[in-house]
Amino acid sequence: MPPSFADEHSPVEPYRIKVVEAISLLGREERERALERAGFNPFNLLSEEVYIDLLTDSGTSAMSDRQWAGLMVGDEAYAGSRNFLRFEATVRRLTGFPHVIPAHQGRAAEHLVLSLLAHPGDVVPNNMHFDTTRTHVQRVGAKPVDLAIPEAYDCENPHPFKGDMDTDRLTRLLDDRSAAVPLVMMTLTNNTGGGQPVSLANLREVSRIAHARGIPLYLDMCRWAENAYFIRTREPGMSQRSVREIGRECFDLADGATMSAKKDGLVNIGGFVATRDAKLAARIKEELIVFEGFPTYGGLARRDLEAMAIGLEEASDERYLEHRTGQVRFLAGLLTASGVPIMAPPGGHGVYLDVRRFLPHLDARHLPGQALVVELYREGGIRAVEVGAIMFGDGEEVADQGLELVRLAIPRRVYTESHLRYVASVVRHVWERRDSVRGFTMVEAPEHLRHFTARFAPSAD
Repeated sequence: MPPSFADEHSPVEPYRIKVVEAISLLGREERERALERAGFNPFNLLSEEVYIDLLTDSGTSAMSDRQWAGLMVGDEAYAGSRNFLRFEATVRRLTGFPHVIPAHQGRAAEHLVLSLLAHPGDVVPNNMHFDTTRTHVQRVGAKPVDLAIPEAYDCENPHPFKGDMDTDRLTRLLDDRSAAVPLVMMTLTNNTGGGQPVSLANLREVSRIAHARGIPLYLDMCRWAENAYFIRTREPGMSQRSVREIGRECFDLADGATMSAKKDGLVNIGGFVATRDAKLAARIKEELIVFEGFPTYGGLARRDLEAMAIGLEEASDERYLEHRTGQVRFLAGLLTASGVPIMAPPGGHGVYLDVRRFLPHLDARHLPGQALVVELYREGGIRAVEVGAIMFGDGEEVADQGLELVRLAIPRRVYTESHLRYVASVVRHVWERRDSVRGFTMVEAPEHLRHFTARFAPSAD
């Protein structure tokens, strides 16, 4: 029998490599110049300046031979493309939602839903809002409220489903302000809190609480397959069920979903809204025509719809998911063996470094998360991202909850064991000289989603 991915062996890829892309590591002086030019923000680095790119798992997947072949059968008709019909049928089969509206990516899908459902003064509860979701809620004048369980804010707690929502807090919120809650949202998996999964039991209870009050439940399903795999492997009584069966039950508990298919759709661009609400679907299509495109392409080339349909199926394959989550677990194991503090247990799409334990000598005003991402690039050309005070506004809520993270997001089907060992080595070297890491100050930033384009400078003290 081959080794299990659950043991100490590194995961074995369930695929062969057909195409390769050259990468190169710049010298340290070149990396220093690149950091200065980028304002010490990894988002501003050029791709060719990055050796191992762990900035995001969104749109960075390697497509399969079947997906590349699908691009060649694109029917680029403006309306009524056969690729849309295949895409629509795939989403309906996987989710059960009858109305499927494509969009160019997840944030477009969020805009279409939240601009129609949420209004000034409303409250939108979620386990944890990620950056674009939170911003879309705020832009319509509503308030995003995070209701994750207390364990979600403890990086050392081994709770298997730290993406769960605190149903007592949800109940109190809805009892107090149900008229101001247009929808309840759940993010699968919980990206803000370390890629942690939501249990099926919790999702059932959230669904019951919301529907008892006539409030719809919408899922951010961009990592639905990874979440379903964790339910299968961590939740009692689920091991004999398939990922697609578990996923379908999750969708059956909801009224609709938004998706960035750049994650568990295994494509470089694409997303959609799916819903049971025919009237809402009609309104979304009206908005879609204004902002995205005709309802049978939604701002995408029709060949991208074909690749997305194939990718949605491939992402729910248990062999792929075993390797996918195994890679994350493998990197996490290498880091913890070196004493590096991370969010435990490892989640589905990346390893999250616990900045507060990594750099305890830097307080919040020195932006320790940004300091750490800069140091990872400086040390070994690795691009990562801060998930904490910079990403989420002024950072007061995140700081109070004790979450200041750096995400090492692993692109799907892209890197091998040797790449992950290199990453672990670079992180370990920074960890060993962590007392020498100095802080940063923000010198330029936009009003919204500032982490994407902000510029920084080393702190004077």
